[in-house]
Amino acid sequence: MSESTVWWLLTGAAVAVELVTGTFYLLMLAIGLAAAALAAHAGATLSAQLVVAAVVGGGAVAACYFFRRRRHGELPARALRSVNLDVGETVQIDAWNEDGTASVRYRGASWTAMHRPGITPSPGPHRVAELVGSRLLVDKL
Repeated sequence: MSESTVWWLLTGAAVAVELVTGTFYLLMLAIGLAAAALAAHAGATLSAQLVVAAVVGGGAVAACYFFRRRRHGELPARALRSVNLDVGETVQIDAWNEDGTASVRYRGASWTAMHRPGITPSPGPHRVAELVGSRLLVDKL
């Protein structure tokens, strides 16, 4: 069996394991394995193939890691209206407790509301920004 065939089999195995586990980083390593297979097709030595696999796969993993870290400004899923229909709804808060929470009546049930850290709470209408566990994180309107 030729070296390129082994690299292609390893690439396929990495993709198959990624499909089972859902680990996106395995796809990046599979790119490195495919690059090593192409290097083998080009006639590179085994040590050069290993270097190509390490550099391309490791570089792809590093690039993916830093790209995902840079997207820190995105809202968490619990703050998206498409995930939680309570986001964006209005609640009336009559009084805040000393611990920074308030009891509100919302959708026919009693809920605990809380404000963002660093914000001075005040009574009145508030918009639901997130659902944190069983608490409503609210912003003043």
